[in-house]
Amino acid sequence: MTSVAALDIPLHVKYIQSLGENKDDLVYHMTAHLRMNAVYWGLTALCVMNRKDALDREDMISYVMSCWDDEAGAFGAHPDHDAHLLSTLSAIQILIMQDALDRLDIPRVVKYILSLQQPSGVFAGDAFGEIDARFLYCAVNALSLLGHLHELDVEKTVGYIRQCRNFDGGFGARAGAESHAAMVFVCVAALAILDRLDEVDQDTLGWWLAERQLPNGGLNGRPEKLEDVCYSFWVLSAMAILNKIPWINADKLTEFILSAQDLEGGGIADRPGDQPDVFHTNFGVAGLSLLGYPGLEDLDPVYCMPARLIESKGLRKGWKALPRKASA
Repeated sequence: MTSVAALDIPLHVKYIQSLGENKDDLVYHMTAHLRMNAVYWGLTALCVMNRKDALDREDMISYVMSCWDDEAGAFGAHPDHDAHLLSTLSAIQILIMQDALDRLDIPRVVKYILSLQQPSGVFAGDAFGEIDARFLYCAVNALSLLGHLHELDVEKTVGYIRQCRNFDGGFGARAGAESHAAMVFVCVAALAILDRLDEVDQDTLGWWLAERQLPNGGLNGRPEKLEDVCYSFWVLSAMAILNKIPWINADKLTEFILSAQDLEGGGIADRPGDQPDVFHTNFGVAGLSLLGYPGLEDLDPVYCMPARLIESKGLRKGWKALPRKASA
């Protein structure tokens, strides 16, 4: 490894703790629609950095429950926001990581999730009807975490994922859409949860994913696009599920992620020199965990949650990350 700075865990923990402190900031209010997801991103990053207790547990649980949409039976991203499948998954993940799932009305949430499946097998994100493969993954993930995957019409669900598969081995957001690394993740992870990885052309997709690495070590989401730290998770997670991480240059990718750190204020950006945010901080740390970076906890690439927690629930699939290094 070159002279790139090591992962500054104390600084990134401080950065995550500082988020949301200034409620007079315009950006705070402009990102209200992502608040639940941001809490999940921050907590996951802290768990991987072995600093889960850096945020107050009861305050976090209280916030999650304040976003409950009682009319729908699920969670919005912010108090008084309408329920959405993405924020509902984030809420479930937070409650599980905080050992507070007993606060959840599981039957109502399961009913809400199942109500969003369409005749084609895809899921809508909410009652207003936007559809794509991301919401299908949210539904499969959430139902699995809640122990209700048996209520899902698996064949109909897998049938829709099959329609999203392309000639290059990748998957698009919906049938006919171009392959995109984030959509590859959601489709491959959903198939892993459903024990249907037989639907994947694994060598062709492994090649397509390996081709996402650029000369600077970073990964992009599709051909001819710029590198972005978040693909350190979207691409690597799919490669871990397919046991293909050795197909890329792990050292160069590690250096790229570390070079995107803000070593003054903390956090990780999409690429070096840009503004950090909690989204890229989480997925940068997640990517480093899958790459075996020293001092981090193992991350389950299927659920994007601490691996030990997923194993304790009996949900671990046959993914393979790089071995944890002893030192940087």
